[in-house]
Amino acid sequence: MKSLLIFDFDHTIINDNSDTWIAQCTPEKNLPKELKDSYEKGKWNEFMCRVFKYIGDKGIREYEIKRTMTEIPFTEGMIELINFVGRNKDIFDCIIISDSNTVFIDWILGAAKVDDVFDEVFTNPAAFDDSGYLMLKSVHVHLCEMCPKNLCKKKILIEFIEKQLQKGVKYTRIIYLGDGENDFCPLTFLKKNDVAMPRKKYPLHKLISELPQDAMLECSVVVWSSALEIISHLKLLIEG
Repeated sequence: MKSLLIFDFDHTIINDNSDTWIAQCTPEKNLPKELKDSYEKGKWNEFMCRVFKYIGDKGIREYEIKRTMTEIPFTEGMIELINFVGRNKDIFDCIIISDSNTVFIDWILGAAKVDDVFDEVFTNPAAFDDSGYLMLKSVHVHLCEMCPKNLCKKKILIEFIEKQLQKGVKYTRIIYLGDGENDFCPLTFLKKNDVAMPRKKYPLHKLISELPQDAMLECSVVVWSSALEIISHLKLLIEG
């Protein structure tokens, strides 16, 4: 019997947003105002496709993008947390559900040599085409009105749990680490024995703290600032 740890990526595993960090590889280290202003709510993937085209049009090569992306700092204590999980794989399965993309996550985790700790990564598929442009696709299609149209994290979670059950794996507890508003939807799936762990003072924490009494989550909520605090909580769960 295992627990399932679910990690968001941007502002959770890493201490920034990988999609916005890519502007650091441009000569101006910024995107043009008209490009930034082209974002429409709920259509982040479409926006990032335009960003990647802009980067490609500037002649910025894959190796330059990779060098820039692997400079993103990890959140305080996160490498220690991932290594702790890696030492306790008999107790924890862990997955990433993120609105980043496969290229960025593979690069960043690989550079830190922690990629083998994660059982699966669910994120937007990406790849460089023959012209050196980074091309992006959506994770899936869904009908959830709470989530951006390219990704519903609750749908991913439910499908993963069902797939694991078919393999005979049933989790005693689900622990969800996240920071953003799009991390709220999967929390509505969590039950009494599960734990939501929003990052302190980030949008998910604010959203949870402002919930009316009749809309409270079933799961317990543990707020964190450093991933070292998460290690302490996981140790308590193990000992308990």
